[in-house]
Amino acid sequence: MNWSSAVPDSALWLAKAYVISAVVFAIVVVLLARFTRWGRQFRRMAWPYFNPRRTPVPMLILAVLLLLTVFGVRVTVLFSYWYKDFYDTIQNLDEAGFWHYLGVFAILAVIHVVTSLVTYLMGQTLEIKWRTWLNDQLTDDWLDGRAYYRGNFLADPIDNPDQRIQTDITTFVASSDTLSMGAVTAMVSIVSFTRILWDLSGPLTIFGTEIPRAMIFLVYIYVLVSTALAFWIGRPLIMLNFMNEKLGATFRYALVRLREYGESIAFYRGENVERRTLGTRFAAVIRNMWAIVFRTLKFSGFNLAVNQTAVIFPFLVQGSRLFKGQVTFGDVMQTAQAFGQVHDSLSFFRESYAEFASFRATLIRLTGLADANQRARTLPVLDVSESGDQLVIRSLDVRVPSGETLISELDLTLDSGDALLVKGASGSGKTTLLRSLAQLWPYANGSVKRPTGETLFLSQRPYLPLGSLRAGLAYPDQQAAADGTLRAVLDKVQLAHLAGRLDEVADWTRILSPGEQQRLAFARVVLVHPRTVFLDEATSAIDEGLEYSLYRMLRDELPDSIVVSVGHRSTLNVFHNRQLELQGSGQWSLTEQVE
Repeated sequence: MNWSSAVPDSALWLAKAYVISAVVFAIVVVLLARFTRWGRQFRRMAWPYFNPRRTPVPMLILAVLLLLTVFGVRVTVLFSYWYKDFYDTIQNLDEAGFWHYLGVFAILAVIHVVTSLVTYLMGQTLEIKWRTWLNDQLTDDWLDGRAYYRGNFLADPIDNPDQRIQTDITTFVASSDTLSMGAVTAMVSIVSFTRILWDLSGPLTIFGTEIPRAMIFLVYIYVLVSTALAFWIGRPLIMLNFMNEKLGATFRYALVRLREYGESIAFYRGENVERRTLGTRFAAVIRNMWAIVFRTLKFSGFNLAVNQTAVIFPFLVQGSRLFKGQVTFGDVMQTAQAFGQVHDSLSFFRESYAEFASFRATLIRLTGLADANQRARTLPVLDVSESGDQLVIRSLDVRVPSGETLISELDLTLDSGDALLVKGASGSGKTTLLRSLAQLWPYANGSVKRPTGETLFLSQRPYLPLGSLRAGLAYPDQQAAADGTLRAVLDKVQLAHLAGRLDEVADWTRILSPGEQQRLAFARVVLVHPRTVFLDEATSAIDEGLEYSLYRMLRDELPDSIVVSVGHRSTLNVFHNRQLELQGSGQWSLTEQVE
């Protein structure tokens, strides 16, 4: 190695290696995306982010990261030549050369440290930006077309979409970086150190036959055979890792439900049932974990045996040549270092199989989420339009998923200021009717025309977002009304005691009682002032006296709005001038002037 020309020689090597690596990298990615299932899945998740038509920044960061990766290999090559020269000076008892090469080492060490830190920074920059973008895309995709809700009606709904967005995106991005740049490092190292081994390799006689350049053939045959065996041993890890994520998420969901419904469970004294449920789900997690452990023992044990055996190869081959004076001590050490690099590089694909298995499982989960979102958006949607001042329902059929009819050929017209009370036995389709009118229920057909303007649906179980009480009152709008207006509305729904806590950030669902939450929902109605409002047993947690007060306020504040209520109490009759009775099996009746 001519160290005086190391800089220009390395620059020329880097330019050639970078161009070749970039071209080969692009070709391999295209081929994988074209001819492998997981490659197509990867392209689906990755290309929208790296597409330069969107922005060239991600591709530029990737290009810089690739350059740093190739440069890191060049530094390792220089270290290989340093080993040879340094140990030769020791063998020759060259003190001046000894100190000279220690100085060379210091320079190489500084370059190596700086390169490693910059590579880490660029890698993390790519991962963070990619993860942020992918998180936004998948979250938007999950929310678009109400896929987060309508996905429940698919024949095979996916499990734990929240975990797929929160955890699997992180794993996918990190593994993509590690595996791709690791593969580039491995391939460039194989080419670079194979050339070094070729120059250092001598013949080896096996069973009377002399094999020229034996080191090269031995390392390639050894690693390729061991890699094929490792793939065969590790293949079950793909499905085991997939099941590990699925079962772990299922157990975590059961824990979340226990916390969410803690009060109801405590009233029921249901701890033993919950303990059995949690135990059953956790047992499934543990069984799968043991399966992973035993498979990993086989996989890792095989890899460790292969790696330890490979350590003595260069010394076995070069030892006799050293003692015969055919090579120097530096040649032997460089051979060992180069052999180790080639072996490790060729073994990268074998040793990374466990991570690749986890990566494949992550890809399956992410593309499964995207597929489910797409299928959820293709489910039928009731035809709803806005015009005029009437609520007009024509030929509305509502069914259950099995095909049984709940409501058949419903025709209904409500004018401005009308109020309709929907009644019927449990299971007759009252709530399902409202879901259909809200375009949530896919098993409905017909047409609906709503008055132009705001339409508001109030469910029996109110929802309060995480944040301040002010944000909860404004939900789903982003801008809340003035403080004076909010205080006045809270007073009307008999929540004046909350007026001083408007900016308090808390989980209000846990602070407020169900009745207070329903009153807060009525406050929203007054603030929004919708043209049409649908209430699904919106006063079920409120006593009759307070219910009367809320409905009286509603009719006084919204005299021209159309109100559709689902309820059982006869006290609601006085606030509705029409009544729809759902009788089951598709039958219904409509009466006027309910008293």
